[in-house]
Amino acid sequence: MITITLAKFRRKPTAEELQRPRKVIESAGGKIISAYWTLGRFDAVFTTEWPDEKAAMKASTQLTDIASSETMVAIPREEALKLAGY
Repeated sequence: MITITLAKFRRKPTAEELQRPRKVIESAGGKIISAYWTLGRFDAVFTTEWPDEKAAMKASTQLTDIASSETMVAIPREEALKLAGY
């Protein structure tokens, strides 16, 4: 399962806090595919791979002190086209 997470820092994170997401994600069984800091409404965007939605939720609930976030399940374009009957 692939997810895209949009994150907004609650405050300026410490150097230690910036290392935490990778550790939390990996300990929950996930893997960061890509990570970007962004300009605009959100401060960061993560693309992450998970074994299932429970693992994704486990990690996200451990990071709420650093940032608020919105996570979306991502389906590869080719797979989505097949599901839609194209």
